[in-house]
Amino acid sequence: MPHVAILFEFPTLNGGERSMLAVLHELRQTGDFRFTAIAPPTGDLAEEMKRLHIPVIAFSVRADDHRQPRSFLHSELQQIIRNLQPDILHANSLAMSRLIGQLDRSALPRLRRTGHLRDIIRLNATVITDINNNDALIAVSDATRRFHINQGLDENRCVTIHNGVDIHAFQPRPKQQFRAKLFPHLPQDAKLLLNVGQICLRKGQLDLAKAVSDVLTMRDDVHLVIVGERHSVKPESVAFEAAIRDEFSAMGRDDHLHMPGFQTDVAQYLNAADMLVHTAHQEPFGRTLLEAAACGLPIIATDVGGTSEMLRCNQDAVLLAPGDSQAVAAAILNLLQDPVRQQALSKSARHRIQQNFTAVKMAENVAKLGDADSRCFRVTRYSLNHELRISAGSSVDFVGDRSVFARAVSLATYSIVLFRARGVAVASTLQTKITR
Repeated sequence: MPHVAILFEFPTLNGGERSMLAVLHELRQTGDFRFTAIAPPTGDLAEEMKRLHIPVIAFSVRADDHRQPRSFLHSELQQIIRNLQPDILHANSLAMSRLIGQLDRSALPRLRRTGHLRDIIRLNATVITDINNNDALIAVSDATRRFHINQGLDENRCVTIHNGVDIHAFQPRPKQQFRAKLFPHLPQDAKLLLNVGQICLRKGQLDLAKAVSDVLTMRDDVHLVIVGERHSVKPESVAFEAAIRDEFSAMGRDDHLHMPGFQTDVAQYLNAADMLVHTAHQEPFGRTLLEAAACGLPIIATDVGGTSEMLRCNQDAVLLAPGDSQAVAAAILNLLQDPVRQQALSKSARHRIQQNFTAVKMAENVAKLGDADSRCFRVTRYSLNHELRISAGSSVDFVGDRSVFARAVSLATYSIVLFRARGVAVASTLQTKITR
């Protein structure tokens, strides 16, 4: 049974952590893997690992709000790996993918290093080099993958696997039940616009606040609920949150803004709301959008990153250009006045999630990277005009440019070991031959 160690940077449960937990929940049920978390020893993430019966090895990137020296992190992590002896070390974020890419390969020669790319951010050449030192990478959207390839990421190391959502935990439920619980003082006919996410410039909540302020000049029944908290203590981040509040206080409408902070049970807020409005300036593949669509909420979102891979414009959601608060206000007003369209959008979006973006399907897609049950693994991505087949027994059939053969074998053997090891020898004993 392959032993997979997963490296986490933060103790909290944000989108990346929740997505990985969904994968762990599904893959643990197969009994094919043994997992260990390398993570901060306290916090919501550690509690979830305890609930899943996954052991946590203490490792903290930060101490007293400061990042630990790189040499210290390398030393600590290498010692943990020597003690654990996992087959795979998987980093759950771009930053952690860089960290494990910096580890001395000669000191850990048998370790397979893999990582998730969940961010669309500019990286310098040194960072790209570090990330390229990993054996394989998973991007959460095609947009994320293309962005990083364009700045130097080795395309042969990276595959897209979209995030998925638990459609049983996130599903339509009676609104008034949750409305009465969470907002008992609001009128029953109030219209709740929901935004979920970390309060930061990238998520664009100030655009939404301005839009709702405009909407309130035309109708008085609209309330904005922002579920999330600000992590950064930088002056611009503090000012950003204050500006959101100022939009409402300047109008004397403070009672139309509700900011309950971080919540572990997001589903109940989704079920209490009338609409999700997501005004991010960048979004690799928004988990909040997956959850809202699964709950049957009408969605207005900015068309950035991988959003349009998930939701089709005017079929599953209203998609807008980022940074245009007036367009957001107009879309809110139009959708509030059209309940038939609301129902059509929400029904289509939930069906699309059920068909394409469930947690079960996400885990299956991970497993398909190397599926011993099908006894064949194909590398057909990357536009390299080649095809590689690896049978579980021994042979490799290769068509195309043989200069990419070694790299393709490296990726494929890694995938077999990590994601579907039943009946398949480990990479070090996998026998291959080129069929001419």
